[in-house]
Amino acid sequence: MKIAVFGSSGRMGMEVCRAVAGDPDLDLVAGIDVGDSRDAALGADVAVDFTHPDSVLDNISWCVQHGISVVVGTTGFTEDRLDLVRGMLGDDPAVGVMIAPNFAIGAVLMMYFSKVAAPYFESVEIIEAHHSGKADAPSGTAANTARMVAEAREQAGAGSMPDATTHQVDGARGAQIADVHVHSVRLPGLIAQQEVRLASSGETLTIVNDARSRSCYMPGVLRGIRWVKAHPGLTVGLETVLGI
Repeated sequence: MKIAVFGSSGRMGMEVCRAVAGDPDLDLVAGIDVGDSRDAALGADVAVDFTHPDSVLDNISWCVQHGISVVVGTTGFTEDRLDLVRGMLGDDPAVGVMIAPNFAIGAVLMMYFSKVAAPYFESVEIIEAHHSGKADAPSGTAANTARMVAEAREQAGAGSMPDATTHQVDGARGAQIADVHVHSVRLPGLIAQQEVRLASSGETLTIVNDARSRSCYMPGVLRGIRWVKAHPGLTVGLETVLGI
């Protein structure tokens, strides 16, 4: 399978290029960065995009128009942006687009375990920490976790989370996504960490995923590459690929 990588000189892009080049079933045919012509990707079976929220939609549109399936690790996708991708694909899509907020298999399991546990506790809060060069806050993984947790609690009929805060400095309680508080930390030298704290009176459960190297994302990216070519339309999240 012929693979092109958008954002090939970025931290994640370089890691993807190494992983693709090291896979005997894949052929790295193009590495494309800012200022490069996307025409180098023509003829690729799948493009992998780790670029920037400001450019990713245009890259997806170009790939769809040229019959190239896409695996997207660029974050910042809201429901509105996902709807734009669905519109690009149309009612009878010829190619696949897979968008995942996180390609680390441990992170996907962390989100899944948090969703399973959420209805059994009174409160859930999320703390995520990333490197200082990250463009979006909170991370796509944290936002997705918050929505998954809130949906699980709603389906289970869990009540509102107790919180007696009436006076606060703006932002002290973090962002609020689907009624879940999310706190973002940005520090040089970090890669990615997320902590989900679930608590009831007398008991706390903490679920943590800590990415120590960007190589941890590559098994998920390679699974996505093999998945997307055979599954036209939009796939959101690595969960579907893993079957959870």
